[in-house]
This record gives sequence, structure tokens and C-alpha cells, in this order.
Amino acid sequence: MITSTVRSLVEKLRGQRVMIVGDVMLDHYTFGSVSRISPEAPVPVLQVSEEKYLLGGAGNVAQNIVALGGHATIIGVTGNDRDGDMLTGLMDETGITTDFVREDQRRTTCKTRIIAQNQQIVRVDREACEPLDDCVVGVLLEKISRVVQEHDIVIVSDYGKGMVNTAIMDALRASKGRNGSRPRILVDPKPQNYDLYHDVDLLTPNAKEAGEGAGVDIRTGPDADALRTSVIRAGLALFKRLHCAHLLITLGASGMALFDAPDRARRIPTFARKVFDVTGAGDTVIAALAMGLAAGGNLLEASVLANHAAGIVVGQVGAATASPSGILLALQEHAAPEVEDLLGTC
Repeated sequence: MITSTVRSLVEKLRGQRVMIVGDVMLDHYTFGSVSRISPEAPVPVLQVSEEKYLLGGAGNVAQNIVALGGHATIIGVTGNDRDGDMLTGLMDETGITTDFVREDQRRTTCKTRIIAQNQQIVRVDREACEPLDDCVVGVLLEKISRVVQEHDIVIVSDYGKGMVNTAIMDALRASKGRNGSRPRILVDPKPQNYDLYHDVDLLTPNAKEAGEGAGVDIRTGPDADALRTSVIRAGLALFKRLHCAHLLITLGASGMALFDAPDRARRIPTFARKVFDVTGAGDTVIAALAMGLAAGGNLLEASVLANHAAGIVVGQVGAATASPSGILLALQEHAAPEVEDLLGTC
């Protein structure tokens, strides 16, 4: 039954609108080969063969929404620099609507990954993570107040670079969306910012992030009882700390734990057949969740949709996206998921 309802949900994704607020960044990849060691120091010499620039952070969330047929509008901060120009240009090419503040005193976040023979040998981060100036926050609040009126779903994509703060979260919780009510707020969290996320509609941490926020070590190994017990403890601790409406903890190879409420929790198994790269999988999950909810799906249906989307992207190298056609094919190839009741009360 769940497979047929998710299939119907996929067919309703096109045209759905999602707003993203969060940390935008540029992913720079330098590919090459190493055949010798430098005579200047005991380090490898990379002979560069290719370079590419991709959307990272909240931009990858927006890219996933567009790939699923939706309209993505993103609010964020960049530097007034070359990387900011390139980031904005990539989003324009992808069909993402941007509403950025360009700050002269702040550099655009750029992560350079240097890859030799398909192995990442070093990553170089250029970023500014200090709190935003009050004047910048004021401009952002004006943008949020205007843009949120056209949306009923908002994603907060927090990478800890300074964009997500108390004023931004308070403004979102007090806002009115397209239907006249507060939009549903979905948060992909950063552990150091957990106390900002109280009273949101859905939190989507991975196991490590959930464990850090809850003060619980989530056991994702082969021991099913240890996994179940630790996930329940972490989930209940997060509900107590944040008073969020719902919670989805991604568990890698163990699937997802969906808490509709503190007394209702289910585990959805993974649909990934092969895992080559988990880069950006969390971005795909929250984007697909948002699109599924915007299309009228319930939490379980949207979570199964997100699980299929994540299973597609982890089977590819680098930050990837899932398409509606790819998800429909995955639905054909997989049997309906055996959803496990984690609390014994469903």
C-alpha cells in the first residue's frame, strides 16, 4: 500500500514550492594524478587534469528540490567576491531563485577537495564563520518576511557558518506562509546550534548529530536491540530538549527512525543497494521530505520518498541528486518497506 501512495506522491512533486534559509557554499574539486614526490618537501605532486565547481551546503538542498521538479528559493549570505559570483551563477543555471546578501567584509565559503587517483588527499576550506553583523541580519529578516509569504514549507540548512541564529529562527517561527498559517519548518541541524531549533516542525539529524544533541551514543552496528534502545533514548531526549513536533534520525545502512511523536516511532529500512559516497545525502533527505510534504504526503510517505531518494544518491560519487523518474524506477525495483515499530505501540 505504501509503495502505491508514494508513487502517487512522486507524480505530484512538480511545481511544489520550497524556501531554504541557510549556509551557502561553493564546492571546488581539483582532480589529477600523482606520480612523484616533491623535491622541496615530502609531499605528493598533483598533476591537475580537471577542475569543477558545484553547489554545496544549502545550495545543494535547493538543487535537489529543482531536480525533483520543485521551485526552490534560497536566502543566504555570500561575500562580495569571485566565489560569490560563481555561486550565484551556478544557482541561476540550475534554476534556483536566489535572494542573497552580498557582504563586503565576509568571504564566500569555498571548500576545495584535491583528488588523486579517485582518492581525496586534502581539503582546503576558505570560510568565515563569525556571527553576522546586525545590519546584515536586519536585511535578511526583511527578505524572509517577504519571501515566506509565498511558501508553506521552509528548510533551515545549518552548516554552522553563521547564517542560522536566534533572530532568524525567531522570525521563521513568527512568520505567516502562503496559507495564512505558520509554514512548516524543517531543520537539518548542526550540533552546536541545537538550542536554536526549539518548537520546529521536523528535525532531520543523522545518528552522530542526534547523539550529540541528546547526549546518547546511538549504536548503528549489527546489534538490533542496541540500535533500537539507543535510538529511542536519543529521540526522547531531543523531544524533551527541543519540543519539536516530529523527528527523523537517519541511520545510514540501518535506514531511518521516524518519530511522529515521542510515543510513536518507526524504523524504515534503507533502500540503498550500493554505497559509494554519502556526500550530500542529508541534503537529499531533507529536500525530498519537504517536497513530499508540500505535495500533500504524510510523514511516513514523505520519509519513504526521502529514503528512496537517498538510496539513489549514495550510489553515485560526489554530491548528487535524485529525479522523479529515478525514484519511480526504484519503487518498481524494491518491495514495499517492512516498517518496524520501535516502541511497540503502533
